[in-house]
Amino acid sequence: MKADLAPGSVYWITGLSGAGKTTLCRGLSSYLRARGHHVVMLDGDHLREVLGAIHAHTREERIDLAFRYARLCALIAAQGVDVTIATISLFHEVHDWNRAHMPGYVEIYLEVPLAELKRRDPKRIYERATLGELANVAGVDVEVDEPQAPDVHVKWEPGLTAEDTLTKVIRHLEID
Repeated sequence: MKADLAPGSVYWITGLSGAGKTTLCRGLSSYLRARGHHVVMLDGDHLREVLGAIHAHTREERIDLAFRYARLCALIAAQGVDVTIATISLFHEVHDWNRAHMPGYVEIYLEVPLAELKRRDPKRIYERATLGELANVAGVDVEVDEPQAPDVHVKWEPGLTAEDTLTKVIRHLEID
């Protein structure tokens, strides 16, 4: 007899490149695992490679890729496993689909000003875009949609650490 599993939650961590998505995703995954949750952590950069979409950077390609991520998250969560995912995927149609198809969908938006992202720039994305060496950069020359109603909206402020961000998210969601 098949056991009925409650669907897992999907923690969709979104923001522009350099916002701290992967760091938050790792921290939230560890926090959930320490509390007995079964968690699959996904990262957009790794998923691009796995799905053979390393060069998919136009708005249309990004939307298509985000829908692939969403369907994968829904499949995993339907098996009773929590999913944490770090992905830019700043598109209203994707967020709407996620809310309609994932009972445990939690949208976490990390809003960081472009000036701060350019200062951090761990992958030199913004620098290369400014020099004309890189095109199709989300938030620069690819239009993105700021989430309309994220479950958690963390706005960057000077001195805000990764630990502070994780604490804000956990407190807001009241995760046990």
